[in-house]
Amino acid sequence: MKLFIKNMVCDRCKMAVRSELTHVGLSPVRVELGEIEIEETETDGKIDALEQRLRDLGFELLLDPKARLVEQIKAAIILLVRRDTADAPPNISTYLADYLNKDYASLSNTFSQIKHTTIEKYLILQKVERVKELLTYGEFNINEIAYQLHYSSVAHLSNQFKKITGLSPSAYKKSAKNFRRQLDML
Repeated sequence: MKLFIKNMVCDRCKMAVRSELTHVGLSPVRVELGEIEIEETETDGKIDALEQRLRDLGFELLLDPKARLVEQIKAAIILLVRRDTADAPPNISTYLADYLNKDYASLSNTFSQIKHTTIEKYLILQKVERVKELLTYGEFNINEIAYQLHYSSVAHLSNQFKKITGLSPSAYKKSAKNFRRQLDML
């Protein structure tokens, strides 16, 4: 049986959800961002217990098909932004259509309807959060970050970053405050 969960954004989330599944007596077959598969077809009230335990951890079991689709789109974008490959990323519309095996126009309409923003704006927010993370760690300079995230130039990254955060990447890096946002709050 497949279940869909909102606010799963990292490997730690997957570990927490896997732990909760076993705690309520369900057997996970697969746990991915926003989607899990369990062996059981009959759950004898275990889903209600799981739903409450997940809610206590800040997750939400998604029963609405549109909400599930939005979470699948968000998970796919997070995977795209965080992937470790030098290959140029595909066009976002092609990537999502192929990844989710659905028409991009319907994906875009559903996402905009539920999230009140576009997929493209959400992608930019994810990329900016990734830039913040990489700047905070200090492992890469701004040129390397621009290359890693496939920006056409450092200037493009800097302009997008400043438009979203109000700070240039160098000003962000020098600031003592941590302005990073939780990925599930984007």
